[in-house]
Amino acid sequence: MSDTEKNTTAASPAKAEKKHRLSYERRKGLYGYGFIALWALGTIYFFIFPLIESLIYSFNETKVQPGGMEMKYIGWKNYVNAFRKDQDYSLALVDMLKNTALRTPLIIIFSIFIALVLNQKFKGRTFARAVFFLPVIIATGPVMDIINGNMSTGGYSGGSEQFSTMFEANLVDQLLNFLGIYNISDKLSSIINSLTTDIFNLVWNSGIQILLILAALQGISPASREAAQMEGATSWEFFWKITLPTISPMILASVVYTVVDSFVDPGNKVMTIVLNKSTNWDHGYSAAMAWAYFAIIGVCLAIIVAILNKVIYYEVE
Repeated sequence: MSDTEKNTTAASPAKAEKKHRLSYERRKGLYGYGFIALWALGTIYFFIFPLIESLIYSFNETKVQPGGMEMKYIGWKNYVNAFRKDQDYSLALVDMLKNTALRTPLIIIFSIFIALVLNQKFKGRTFARAVFFLPVIIATGPVMDIINGNMSTGGYSGGSEQFSTMFEANLVDQLLNFLGIYNISDKLSSIINSLTTDIFNLVWNSGIQILLILAALQGISPASREAAQMEGATSWEFFWKITLPTISPMILASVVYTVVDSFVDPGNKVMTIVLNKSTNWDHGYSAAMAWAYFAIIGVCLAIIVAILNKVIYYEVE
């Protein structure tokens, strides 16, 4: 056997061993798959399967029997009944759409304004940022359960509604009396109560949006402002021509988040109706309502994104 053949024979096992050996990147990738495996299984079992089952329920009349769930296929009847015969559901949908259309612009404008303020340098800036983000921390997890206590055991009361009780008329009167203002009319007290509640709800629902827009503002290069100032641009011009276009993608994300948050708020009437039907074991009808509601949300989001994408500026590096 020649030297060349010997070298080839010796190299073949080495190549085969190297071929079967995983690279560092491949090993790290497998570690990643291992970490998400339990999450993926949980998502499939606890989310995907129930989602498919709810879609099946929506086309059936369901009855809970001692031996299990009894289903009778009725086609689109549940969907037709939801819109044609159930006036409460239709009216709740209209009210929800109106409420979302009114509050979304207010929340976005307020979030942009507060983010611009918090992006400035001033004493107590960290504390101010924490105050505006505090509702996000309070409204999640066990903290919210402790605050709500037994007042929302059914899960139908939103966090902002629970907290807004602090601004009831009696408390407003006591605060005004403490400030030396006595004997105000019930109408004025009601107006003050309504304003304080609206302001509180606005701040309560703006935490995530403020954080997103603030992050976008901090991504604007200081060199851009310096160049604009050298060109003689005012702060007003810089905001409209540089700041707003730059943060527009994050504004779109904030709009989408606000719309979805408004639609899925446990305190809205549509969610209450759907949950009540499900609690009363009418799973087919409640599933049809939920899927119709999901379709409406999807259409609204598609329209909003299609409209705003025409004015969104995406920076290309």
